[in-house]
Amino acid sequence: MISLGLLLIDFRHFGQYGYVGVFVLVLLGNATVVVPAPAFMTALAAGRTLNPWLVGVISGLGAGIGELTGYIAGRAGRSAFDQQRFTRIQGYVERWGAFAIFGLAALPNPLMDLAGIAAGIARMPWYKFLVACCAGKIVRFTILALIGQSTT
Repeated sequence: MISLGLLLIDFRHFGQYGYVGVFVLVLLGNATVVVPAPAFMTALAAGRTLNPWLVGVISGLGAGIGELTGYIAGRAGRSAFDQQRFTRIQGYVERWGAFAIFGLAALPNPLMDLAGIAAGIARMPWYKFLVACCAGKIVRFTILALIGQSTT
C-alpha cells in the first residue's frame, strides 16, 4: 500500500530536496534486516520526474549505507536466520568476497540482508562491503529509475 502511494508522488515539487527525500526513503527501506521494504518503488517514482541517473546514484548510496545494518548485525555475532540458506550465502561471501556482495546487491532478491550478515561474520572490511554494496545498488537503482522515466 505504501509502495503504491510512492508512485503518486511528484518529486519535482520538492526541488533539490527531492533528491534528499529519495536518499532518506531508500536508506530507511534498506536499513531493515530481512523485512521487505518498498525502497525500489522510490527509485521508480523519482525516476519519472527527476534525473534518473542521479536518482540511481543517490538511491544506490542510500541503499548501500542502509545495508550496513545487516553487516553490523553480522559483526555482532551469528544470527538465528534460516541456517541452510544462510550457510549457502555465507559460502558465497567467503569464497567470492566483494564480488558476491556486488552481485547480490545488483539483483533484486531478499538475500542481500543475509549476505550483509555473512560479510560481517566473515570480518570483511567494512569499506569493502560498503563499496561493493553501493556499486551493486547503484546499478540496480539506476535501472529502476530509467524504467520509471520510461513510464512517463
